[in-house]
Amino acid sequence: MVGEGVLMECLDNPNISEILSVSRRPSGKKHAKLKEYLVSDFLKIDLDDKKLKGYDAVFFCAGISSMGMSEEEYTGITYDTTLHFAKAVFRQNPGMVFNYVSGVYTDKTESGKIMWARVKGRTENALRKLGFRAVYNFRPGFMKPAEGQANVKWFFKPFIWIFPVVFPSKSLTLQEMGIAMINAVLKGYPTSTLEIKDIKNLAL
Repeated sequence: MVGEGVLMECLDNPNISEILSVSRRPSGKKHAKLKEYLVSDFLKIDLDDKKLKGYDAVFFCAGISSMGMSEEEYTGITYDTTLHFAKAVFRQNPGMVFNYVSGVYTDKTESGKIMWARVKGRTENALRKLGFRAVYNFRPGFMKPAEGQANVKWFFKPFIWIFPVVFPSKSLTLQEMGIAMINAVLKGYPTSTLEIKDIKNLAL
């Protein structure tokens, strides 16, 4: 859902000339500046894959709920997959910006009691050490899908209108998320960790 919303914003932005969507499934979208690279397993991407070369930024929007998962399983998907992909794109584009969709309440100390928050924190910290021109860790809360999105889970739909009204300070739109990620590349931002208020500011 997040990836689709950010992709839609990128397709509409005149500052972006070419997009490579790296995913396990087709996006279902057609556009002159969109290319797709389908991979069955991100952990098997060759670190010298030349298809990843020639880009200025990564918007890494993949993620999964930790519900019902062990820390080892969640680490494999959240940490190992992200870091492997980051190393592959860094090898091809060392001067790029890496934008990572993390989560509100992520634990940068890596030592708290909440498993997913520790793993996300470990992922954020590891990305900062890879040597990219800049790394921005986005920590959104509830994100309202953009109009026309296809990838919205059924159980999410009842909250789309209720949550932003009841908890406006903990909510974003995916349009704001996409604009903020683009502006992080174009303008930069004073801090590498962007909480909800930072994302809103950067989306202005």
